[in-house]
Amino acid sequence: MAKYVDGFAIAVPRKNVAAYKRMATWGRKIWMKCGALQYFECVGDDLKTKAGCGPGFLKGIRTKPGETVMFSFIIYTSKAHRDAVNAKIMKDPAMAKLPPKMPFDMKRFLYGGFKVIVEG
Repeated sequence: MAKYVDGFAIAVPRKNVAAYKRMATWGRKIWMKCGALQYFECVGDDLKTKAGCGPGFLKGIRTKPGETVMFSFIIYTSKAHRDAVNAKIMKDPAMAKLPPKMPFDMKRFLYGGFKVIVEG
């Protein structure tokens, strides 16, 4: 079955990783409650550039000293399903509890919606 994925790459100060994890745990709860199939938040572990493999996440997202990269993705059945889940989330009263300040720079938050073409 074809699926749809929202993907994110986010530069996060290492000192904010615990705060990010708390926010992401909250996010997982609401996205799953509203119908997402799966929700992943991953912290950078092996981000050194490999020969012949492009600039890598650290250079690509232009991390600053003391930052790491979060790679996150949410899986849906389709783009229409994603849109329906996100509409539910925007109406959920829990959104009023969203932290007023994110533990990362929103100007360096990369996002995209992707059609799955190979699944295994």
